[in-house]
Amino acid sequence: MLLAGLVDQPGTFRDSNVGIFRGDTVVHMALRDRQEDDYQALAKAHNYGDSASFLEFILSALLEALGEVGESDQESDQVGDQVMCMLQVLAGKEAGASELMREMSLSHRPTFRKNFLDPALSKGVIERNQPDTPRSPTQLYRLTEKGRRVLDRQF
Repeated sequence: MLLAGLVDQPGTFRDSNVGIFRGDTVVHMALRDRQEDDYQALAKAHNYGDSASFLEFILSALLEALGEVGESDQESDQVGDQVMCMLQVLAGKEAGASELMREMSLSHRPTFRKNFLDPALSKGVIERNQPDTPRSPTQLYRLTEKGRRVLDRQF
């Protein structure tokens, strides 16, 4: 997140973010993940009396943050409604194919595999608990970290 934290008092933010104020107005807030780089860019701009290097730093950090947001949006966009339905069923638990089909009111296993299970596995939003034996009768499926992120963004 580019700008995180709440103002506690002028000049400081929660989560170790630091701000520069003009009166009660935030003029600048240090970037949490790049705080040291931020300070160096600000000091360089101050020492040279030229804000170009600082603006370049801020714009590059903003571009990086927007890229991260775009990537996470693409993850959500690439997961169809059918796969999203399965992610909701798997939220907080592991389940076998039969249980997933039952909870999703599906009865035709080949359709379930083609339209739900295989796309979710190929997109990396679910994983098998026994990856070496994919056809095991005791095979269970669970959300991956990517699957949890996609599901969290939907709700």
